[in-house]
Amino acid sequence: MRAPIGDFDHATPVPDCLDELTRPVADAVRHWRGSVPADQILYVDTEPQWADTAVFVEHYGRDLLERSANCVVVAGRRAGETTLAACVVLSTTRVDVNGVVRRRLGARKASFAPTETATGRTGMEYGGITPIGLPQDWPVLVDSAVADLPYVLVGSGRRRGKLLVPGKALAELPGAEVLEGLGV
Repeated sequence: MRAPIGDFDHATPVPDCLDELTRPVADAVRHWRGSVPADQILYVDTEPQWADTAVFVEHYGRDLLERSANCVVVAGRRAGETTLAACVVLSTTRVDVNGVVRRRLGARKASFAPTETATGRTGMEYGGITPIGLPQDWPVLVDSAVADLPYVLVGSGRRRGKLLVPGKALAELPGAEVLEGLGV
């Protein structure tokens, strides 16, 4: 199958390559409920050393930067309680943690979650966290610019591989909320 973006030699519908995904991502695909069929989400096998966005676009093409997104885990704290959430923004932007995220979570303080927390709670590898397969009770905050893309390139749950996902599918994930200005 030809990838809808990028110059990838091989893109496979995710239901056909569940063994390449972490357990939480594979389980989310197995139980997919959305207006976008799971087979429209594609897996692209890539080398782990190219997982970081800057290195990835240098290797595969700078034009991918405008259609790539990062998924980061944030922690909002208030009165001794911590709320974890995922934020999905274009790779050309950064998450407005102290503004949009803090207000949305009703937190007094918000910051990026420690690596051990992000990987331990998601079951995914650092540098490959994806919004697909996150814990059901987490808010998934998606920047409107990401949701508006026909396809966006995100992590696969592992440093090896990326997912090509219709923006609309990200907006329909459990706990998803599309927000203006999440990425600045």
